[in-house]
Amino acid sequence: MKLVIVESPAKAKTIEKYLGGDYKVMSSIGHIRDIPKSASKKAGAVDIENGFKPKYEIIPGKKEVIRKLSDAASEAEEVILAADPDREGEAIAWHVKEALKLQPGKYSRVTFNEITKDAIIEAMKNKRDIDMDLKTAQEARRVLDRLFGYGLSGLIWKKLWYGLSAGRVQSPALRILVEREREIQAFKPEKYWKISAETKDKIGNLISLKYPGDIFDKKEIEKVEKVVKEKPEFEIVEIKETEVAKKPNAPFTTSTLQQTANNYLGFTPSRTMRAAQKLYEAGHITYMRTDAPTLSKQALGMISNFVKNEFGNDYFEGRVFKSKSKNAQEAHEAVRPTDISKVNAGNTDDEKRLYSLIWKRTLASQMKDAKTIRTKISAENSKEIKKFSLSGSRLIFDGWLKVFPEARGEDQILPELEKGQKLKLVKLNLEEKETSPPNRYSEAGLVKEMEARGIGRPSTYAATIKTLKDRNYVTAEGRTLIPTDIGMAVSGFLEKHFDNYISDKFTAYMEDELDLLAEGKEDYVKMLSNFYEPFTEQIKEKEGVEKITNIGEVKGFSCPKCGGPMVWKLSRGGRFMSCANFPDCDGARTEEGKELTGPKEIGKPCPKCGVDSEVGKEKIRKEEERYQKWLAKKEKLEAQGKPVPEFKKKDLKLGVLVEREGKYGKFISCSRYPTCKYIEESEEQKKANSTGVKCTECADGYMVKRMGRFGEFYSCSNYPDCKNAIKARPTGELCPICGKLMMEGTKTIPDRCSVKTCPMHRPDKLSPEEQKKYGVELKK
Repeated sequence: MKLVIVESPAKAKTIEKYLGGDYKVMSSIGHIRDIPKSASKKAGAVDIENGFKPKYEIIPGKKEVIRKLSDAASEAEEVILAADPDREGEAIAWHVKEALKLQPGKYSRVTFNEITKDAIIEAMKNKRDIDMDLKTAQEARRVLDRLFGYGLSGLIWKKLWYGLSAGRVQSPALRILVEREREIQAFKPEKYWKISAETKDKIGNLISLKYPGDIFDKKEIEKVEKVVKEKPEFEIVEIKETEVAKKPNAPFTTSTLQQTANNYLGFTPSRTMRAAQKLYEAGHITYMRTDAPTLSKQALGMISNFVKNEFGNDYFEGRVFKSKSKNAQEAHEAVRPTDISKVNAGNTDDEKRLYSLIWKRTLASQMKDAKTIRTKISAENSKEIKKFSLSGSRLIFDGWLKVFPEARGEDQILPELEKGQKLKLVKLNLEEKETSPPNRYSEAGLVKEMEARGIGRPSTYAATIKTLKDRNYVTAEGRTLIPTDIGMAVSGFLEKHFDNYISDKFTAYMEDELDLLAEGKEDYVKMLSNFYEPFTEQIKEKEGVEKITNIGEVKGFSCPKCGGPMVWKLSRGGRFMSCANFPDCDGARTEEGKELTGPKEIGKPCPKCGVDSEVGKEKIRKEEERYQKWLAKKEKLEAQGKPVPEFKKKDLKLGVLVEREGKYGKFISCSRYPTCKYIEESEEQKKANSTGVKCTECADGYMVKRMGRFGEFYSCSNYPDCKNAIKARPTGELCPICGKLMMEGTKTIPDRCSVKTCPMHRPDKLSPEEQKKYGVELKK
């Protein structure tokens, strides 16, 4: 029996179908070993003195996986390592070999770019050893990222607060977003005008003409207005038609797949890669991490036949595309369907939609240009001013748009006009506008920018954006990424003190160095030494910089206590205004300007550490015991005529309840917070948060509003005993299908069931008959 080891269980199942009974296919379920995340000496993550040797530890939960693989390997005549065809896959194969203690001659390495029967059988004929250059390049990336993170994150913890992080790819990506945000904040709008003329021909057809460009000069506006009103007539002086070819885009790379899926499907990069991974593992598409837009000869042949058979020879045009990426990695093929004749594929809705996008893009890349006639009609009023015009277009040959109609756009049909024809002015429109600040980046825009600047690799784009969100450095509003105050502060600190290490130049340079390692043209120790020695020196130099407390001056508000100026400060709940004279004055305001008052005692002991609690009673008992011992000692000393030391009472630190005001309203907590973490809602806040809707999972609970990491949600008042929770406000109605709580819908989805598996969770997708039966009213 031969043992084949891949990363994913789904991939294992697909491959097992293609190999005979002599093969057993098992999965490592991703990585099995990694470098410790901790930078402590005890963890000993990287032995710098011994040539930057990493210490690998088994990832939690993987010991049982390794045991099963080891047992199977001991019974196999050969172990075939079939991890993904990239540096990361090469490293996984090496880690499996090391963890299973496989000896030379016992194992081999195979790779394939698609999971089809032909590709798998061909791969088994081309076994090789593990490519140590690729493994070394991936190891260097992991060590480099760990050293970078250990150094900068540790300093940020000291200068901002514990738990924040910096990263070799993450921090430059954050900088891109922050620099754009500063541009937006510094932007000053400027007024400009657009001019159009409503005209009509001799039979009364209305025709709208536009004056060219944005006009910032008021004098030009006045001149155009004066000239046109003096002579309220236009003459058609030119009708120009131009044939324009619209070329198809190249087949997908990882970057363009993420960008297009975001633009057309609204998918985040992470969502795109999850669906693509499933499609790859099921054998529907080629490997989804690639820089290359190229197609194999076999694929080109299949596409050529399909286009000619389905649409005719007039639609086919063979094309070869080259990578535009500055740092294209291994020469993989583009992301394409493994079988172009398969129009639909995938199990989930996401997989089906993404496959359709990949299929269309691949097919379109080998089809002829779409051809459009663009028409521009120029009309003159006077030689003193520029010509007015109107433009239109019409499609004369659809070409590749035949399979990708979403990219077509609408035809703009113009009225039939002749040169020399006169048009009479009906109305001159002067539209005043203001210039807009640059747009914030969408996730697709950030991926495109990262690729253009050489920051990261195909496998890192989605993970980088996810990290920025998880760290609360950015928030997503729709498809737009907005840096948070924490993100702005962290990036500002790094730009000020480590600009050279979060620059595009450094990040792209390190990617080039890793590429050289992968090609066997660079030395591992030399590369890391060249980075680490000056990096650690700079870290040491910055140890003495001041801690970041203020993040800017406040304008428009003064201190509510002393009337002095205020500054912005950061807390884990966001930013707030603090008196510039703190700690001499503790005046503070919320971000909206409301005064923040200090804790107010409510006259009750803390149930957790107060006078009536078990903890409190024990403290009092011990203090009483200490006092009795002192009395006994006092009596003895007095009998001996010796001086008696004074009894000093200890502060028992018994907590009392206080009312505080936080980001989400008033709440009650222990006066010893954060040492004692007892917390409860104030009566006022309880009333505000209560929905009055009874919980369907327990006897006496009610659904109340709460705030979590991802915003507002509703859960049972008996939490944690009852863990019933839903993501939107309950309506008070019960689902007509499953009997669970109904909750408020979205802008497009009507009120729906809170249970995801219930058909009423998406009432908009029910059949018209079902919608009528359950009284669903669709939103318009």
